[in-house]
Amino acid sequence: MYLSNEITKPIIGRTYSLYAQNNNTLHFYEQIRHLINDCLKIYPDKIGLLKIIQKASKNPAYLQKRIRKNQTPKLFELLSGLKSFLGAYITDIENHLAGLSFSRSFDKTLSTTELQYFLYMIEIELVNRIYKEDFIKAEKKIALLPHCLSDLSRRKCMSEPSGMDYVCKACSKNCYINSASKILIDHKIEPYIWMTASQRKLFKQETEGKKNLGVLGIACIPELIRGMRMCIRKNLPVVGIPLDANRCARWMGEFHLNTVNLEKIMGLVS
Repeated sequence: MYLSNEITKPIIGRTYSLYAQNNNTLHFYEQIRHLINDCLKIYPDKIGLLKIIQKASKNPAYLQKRIRKNQTPKLFELLSGLKSFLGAYITDIENHLAGLSFSRSFDKTLSTTELQYFLYMIEIELVNRIYKEDFIKAEKKIALLPHCLSDLSRRKCMSEPSGMDYVCKACSKNCYINSASKILIDHKIEPYIWMTASQRKLFKQETEGKKNLGVLGIACIPELIRGMRMCIRKNLPVVGIPLDANRCARWMGEFHLNTVNLEKIMGLVS
C-alpha cells in the first residue's frame, strides 16, 4: 500500500493535528478507542451516548448542568475533562478563534471550539461503531473524498467528472486520493472527489428507487461531523475518517499537502 514519503510528518493543521508530536496517527486512534470504551462502560447505550455527546457539543453548559444534578456524574466528568486526553491534538486554536473576522465568526465550521473538537473526535468513532455493520451490508456504497488530499503541489489533478462527481484517474502515485480510491474500489465502494455535488441533492438522487445506500466520508473534523449528522438524519448508514489535519485554503489561506490514515480506511471497510 502506498504511503507518501514526500510529506514531512508530523503535519500541522490550523486548529488540529492527529499526529501531535508523533510520526503517525495511530496514537490518536488508540486514545479515542480507549475513551469510547471507558464511556460505554459507564453508559452502555451507544445511541443514548451519541445523543448526549451531540447535545454537549451544541450546548457547552450542558455537561456542567448534568454534573451538578448528579445524573451519571462519572460520564459527564469524563466528557468535561477530555482536554487531558486529547489536548495534544489541538493546535493554536485560541489564536485562530481570536483572529476570525466578524463575518467568519458566524461560520460554524471555522468557529468550532476546543471542547467541540474533543467531542467531535469521539463522536466520529462512536458513529463508526454504531453504523459500520449496516454500512458494509448496504447494497450500494459511496465514498466522498476531499479535494485537499490531491497531489496538487506537484502536478495538475487529472480527475474527471463521472456519475455524481469527479473520480480519480490515478495520475499520481504521490496522492492520497489515489491510494484511498484503490482501497475503496477493492471493497466495492464507489469513490468520488467531492468537487461540485450538493450533498443534499446527491443523497436524494442516490436513494430514489434504491433500498439501501451506505456513505463513507473523509473531511476535516467539523465538516465530517456535519456530513455524518446529515446522513443519520436521512437514515443512511454512515462511517467517516477525519483528515489528519485541517490544511486547505479555507483554513490556512493557501493549499497545503494533507494526509489521512489509510489503515483506518481499511479497517472501516473490511
